[in-house]
Amino acid sequence: MATFQEILQKANDVVPNISPKDAKVMQDEGALIIDIRELEEVSLSGKVEKAFHIPRGLLEFQTKLVNPNGLENFTPENTIILYCASGGRAALAGKSLKDMGFDKVYNLGGLKDWADADLPIEK
Repeated sequence: MATFQEILQKANDVVPNISPKDAKVMQDEGALIIDIRELEEVSLSGKVEKAFHIPRGLLEFQTKLVNPNGLENFTPENTIILYCASGGRAALAGKSLKDMGFDKVYNLGGLKDWADADLPIEK
């Protein structure tokens, strides 16, 4: 049986990290940035400007593969950038999307990384 650290390492191995500046450029080019934190976390701190909020537990169910009414452009053809509080949940969620056939999935890390890069946050 794998330890949590081994599972997390496998996720980090297949979901590349992306810098906030690169994520912003990709967002401007049509990539979806998805905040997978819980609603309470988003309410306290806000989120990346123009990001979509889908809690981690619902992420896979909001893809167009699973749900025809899911998030627009949440398809394997589009670039998907995930973030959470520190990057762990984003890595695990990204691996799940990779397992579903999403090839262009990136881990932005945490909201703090975006804020530290002086990029816009919406409340």
